[in-house]
Amino acid sequence: MTTDTHSACLTRIVDDLAEHGWSLQPQFITLTLTRKLAEECRQRAVQGALAPAGVGRGTQQQVREGVRGDHIQWLEPGQHPACDEYLQALDELRVALNQGLYLGLEDFEGHFALYPPGAFYQKHVDRFRDDDRRAVSVVFYLNDDWQAEQGGALRLYLPNGETRDVLPQAGSLLVFLSADMPHEVLPASRDRLSLTGWLRRRGNGPL
Repeated sequence: MTTDTHSACLTRIVDDLAEHGWSLQPQFITLTLTRKLAEECRQRAVQGALAPAGVGRGTQQQVREGVRGDHIQWLEPGQHPACDEYLQALDELRVALNQGLYLGLEDFEGHFALYPPGAFYQKHVDRFRDDDRRAVSVVFYLNDDWQAEQGGALRLYLPNGETRDVLPQAGSLLVFLSADMPHEVLPASRDRLSLTGWLRRRGNGPL
């Protein structure tokens, strides 16, 4: 997938993370691939493959719709050609972040996420208290023609005390440091689709 345009995008992400701790790129991959990923997410939803997401990890995980209301399915290599192409683009991002910021990122975990109308995710951070492997959060949006009045923004709580609302517009990639950036997902009036995941380093927590 590496092109001059994609390489420039990776460089902007590295620079933004170094300076601000987050980056928003309006066109991370091609529109064609974005639409294939959106269709795959919808197909999985129709087939009943997306399950209510839990809060917490391991034996402590539980579904709490009052905290988060999305439905998810984890990505695995070989599931679908479009997914594999997306995973390759994220691996290129992982390499660029390691080269530019020396983060020691080793792998990626992520899932499709569908928020039905009215669903939300309360303010939280992405790193678990007992597992520090998640270093960089990566959210890629799959929603064509999203309008501000439809809601569904991801609200970032920036270190300087300000907030930034990011609309889930198809093709946009939001990247931020997992431990440093509290955020929440606001309710929307239509289905809200994304690919959400984390670039991980070797951590001190249990496997």
